[in-house]
Amino acid sequence: MPSFRKPTGTDDESRLEQSKMSFGQHLEELRKALFKSVAALFIGFLVGLWFGNDVIRYIQKPLNASLERFYVRQAAAKQHISPEQLEELGLMPEEYLVAPQDLAAMLKQAFPKLADQLDAAAPADASKPPAPAQENDTKASTAEKDGKVESAALSSDQMLHFRVYRPISEDARLRVVALNAQEPFMVYIHSAFITGIMFSSPFVFYFIWEFIAAGLYRREQRYVYTYLPISVFLFIAGAALAFFFAFQPLLDFLLWYYERMHVDPNMRLSEWISLVLFMTLGFGVAFQLPMAMVLLERIGIFTRETYWHKWKAAVVVIAILAAILTPSPDPYSMLLMGVPMTLLYFGGIWLCKVMPGTSLAGPSQLLKPRA
Repeated sequence: MPSFRKPTGTDDESRLEQSKMSFGQHLEELRKALFKSVAALFIGFLVGLWFGNDVIRYIQKPLNASLERFYVRQAAAKQHISPEQLEELGLMPEEYLVAPQDLAAMLKQAFPKLADQLDAAAPADASKPPAPAQENDTKASTAEKDGKVESAALSSDQMLHFRVYRPISEDARLRVVALNAQEPFMVYIHSAFITGIMFSSPFVFYFIWEFIAAGLYRREQRYVYTYLPISVFLFIAGAALAFFFAFQPLLDFLLWYYERMHVDPNMRLSEWISLVLFMTLGFGVAFQLPMAMVLLERIGIFTRETYWHKWKAAVVVIAILAAILTPSPDPYSMLLMGVPMTLLYFGGIWLCKVMPGTSLAGPSQLLKPRA
């Protein structure tokens, strides 16, 4: 039967002794690890090329939703309609002005019988006898010959107002634009590359970890196995918070200023993709705060007591970091980052207490005078 006894320091020493290699052998192992990592990145990039368009469409969903609400509010204010009703029906109203004589001419041409019924029902004007047909035909032929159509002067008050509806999804203003020929292609390649990194990152980490773990004690490997899943979970949680909760209020806040200033937005594809990537990365990095606190506590720079007594100053620093790491100046994204980071700060204090590991000699211990 296999032995499940706990490995001792002697076992680690013998294992490391057997795995000793020369400098050239280390470089060869590193080259193999890097080659496999690059191969995984290339395969991930090919996968990203397959799903690139889907990723771009998915990233544009929050922007399209905010633009839709923006234009629905504008149309509802002009047409005196409830925005909720328009969103429920999925229709966008537009108002047009039509001259009465033009509408009558179109009706006569399209529906002759209906035009005759309308003429029969119209009251005759006794004060103005109808002009002879020959005279009317002469005037019409003269106007057609000169290339001019004589019509009575009309103002907007005399015109008929027509409200026309069309599906919101067909509104061209909801589309994100590109300002040069190569921009869509570059955004597609960028999206495919980022997707490839996300897809291949577990394999890349495994190949690099396989190279590093050979020179670590089992106790050190256990720390990595404990801390790494927490770090990955925090990064994914921060990125998900940015994408699913931060972008919508951010866009609504920014478009609210467009509405106040009576300016129509014209969103550029590359700028929107860059904003998504930077905010997602910023939230993911910011959520590593508990792990950074544990590291600083382990090397002796700070203690749990210091973290606890200086929490007010820490909240101020967190607010400054939230303002720096969010590329937009709106308060919503800053709060969505600052409030969770404040909670994570206290979570970091708790992790310093319960996570395994021993404090290492830090600067405070190295500066102590000898007895």
